[in-house]
Amino acid sequence: MTGAAFLLLAITLAAAVADWMAVRHDNRRVEYLCKPLTLAALTAAALALDPSDPTVRTWFVVALVLSLAGDVLLMLPGDLFVPGLAAFLGAHVAYTVGFVVDGVKPGWLLAGLAAVAVAFAVIGVRLVRGVRRSEPALAPPVLAYMGVISAMVVAAVGTGRLLPIAGAGLFYVSDALIGWNRFVERHPNGDTAVMVTYHVAQILLVLSLV
Repeated sequence: MTGAAFLLLAITLAAAVADWMAVRHDNRRVEYLCKPLTLAALTAAALALDPSDPTVRTWFVVALVLSLAGDVLLMLPGDLFVPGLAAFLGAHVAYTVGFVVDGVKPGWLLAGLAAVAVAFAVIGVRLVRGVRRSEPALAPPVLAYMGVISAMVVAAVGTGRLLPIAGAGLFYVSDALIGWNRFVERHPNGDTAVMVTYHVAQILLVLSLV
């Protein structure tokens, strides 16, 4: 890893922790600064490191830029949930392509399929019911998003490598928490948990490039 990448990762972590505290204490000014700063610094870190495969890095950078756009859309006042969802859907597609380019193994893909099937049975079914009950108009985009993020997790597991699997898994957890908080049951520290799992997921995915 280059010195510049290490410094940018340190900035990423510092901004992420500041954002977690801002979300926890509902400090919007700090959140408006640190939330986009975290992904901007992480994107710069991905560009600065020495990747094992430059093509995979390109797809990951696309995913990070789309994630940054999604962060901004979901952070702004007003309900920009659907545009934010679309940005993150694109990010998951880019990550999926990156994993496939990196190389996937049939046996691991089957393990990934089994994992997301269990996750959908345990969590996804209740989320879908919650969406249809509370905001039925959002059911189609949410279902599409669930399909795409599930494909991303399957592809990450298909690589058979720990960091992509852990990163994709935490990303899935973060998005499941967003859905649970909005459509099923809101928890007092739910927003903080969303950001912690999300940022750690993105950092692990970038580290998997080395």
